[in-house]
Amino acid sequence: MAQTFDIKELEKRMRAAIETLKKEFAGLRTGRANAHLLDPVHVNIYGARMPLAQCATVSTPDAKTISVQVWDKGQVKAVEKAISEANLGLTPRVDGQVIRLSMPPLTGDRRNELAKLAHKYGEASRIAVRN
Repeated sequence: MAQTFDIKELEKRMRAAIETLKKEFAGLRTGRANAHLLDPVHVNIYGARMPLAQCATVSTPDAKTISVQVWDKGQVKAVEKAISEANLGLTPRVDGQVIRLSMPPLTGDRRNELAKLAHKYGEASRIAVRN
C-alpha cells in the first residue's frame, strides 16, 4: 500500500518547526542584552492582557542593559510587575517612565544549563522535522 504525501504541506510544517526553534533560541538569556528576551511578557493594562511590545518600546542601549520606555505613565507599575512575574531572572529598576533591566554576568553553571537547553530545543525541532 503506497502512501501519498503533499510536499507543500510537509515543507510548511518543516518551516514552522524551524521558525519555532529560532524563537526559542532568541528567548535564551545569555550574557548579552536582547530585546526579544521580553517577547513572552504580557501586561494587564486597561482590563486586557497584551504583549509588552504593544504598550512600551523595548530597546538595548548597550550590551548589558535592556530599556523599556512605557508609553502611558500610569501603567509603569503594571509593566514592572509583569516583568518581575515573568521569572526571567531580571530585576527591573524604575526611572520615571523608563524601566531598566541589567543583565547579570553568566556563571559556568548557567552556561552549562544554557547549552543543555539549546540542545533540548534542537532535538525537539529535529523530531518535529522528521515527523
